[in-house]
Amino acid sequence: MQTISLCWQCIIQVLLLLIIANGMPILARNIFVARFNWPLDFGLTFFDQRPLFGYTKTWRGLFFSIVVTTFVAFLLGMSIYDGVHFGVLVMAGDLSGSFIKRRLGYIESSRFRLLDVIPESFLPIFILHQQLGLTVLDGIICIALFFVLEVVLSSLLYRLHIRKRPY
Repeated sequence: MQTISLCWQCIIQVLLLLIIANGMPILARNIFVARFNWPLDFGLTFFDQRPLFGYTKTWRGLFFSIVVTTFVAFLLGMSIYDGVHFGVLVMAGDLSGSFIKRRLGYIESSRFRLLDVIPESFLPIFILHQQLGLTVLDGIICIALFFVLEVVLSSLLYRLHIRKRPY
């Protein structure tokens, strides 16, 4: 019988990076309030007359997410390049989810769990799995655990008045 070996250290590091990359825009909003609050889509609308991403996706959030994720990745022993790449991929996944939600008619900050979690966790795991030391099973576990953590942490952060909504 074959045993399945998981890289729990790799899984925990990826979860930490996902939480940081996703949490930094919220933390930056709470620190800077309205300062540097420029929408990524510059208020432009798509041909369907809906915003590209929405007003909650800002340059401030993108910048802080990538910078802090890169710093933490470096502290965890990753290269700066891989840290930047990880942060950019998380944010690209987040923006793609927001873009799709706008096309489906969901307003900014509305909840659509699968689009709120899957793209932003799948992209960095899929593209950087070798650099992260992840197997396919490790990656699936990361995405599933991130989904659960996002549900739990969102509620906790709302109770602590860090998030505006409990999701």
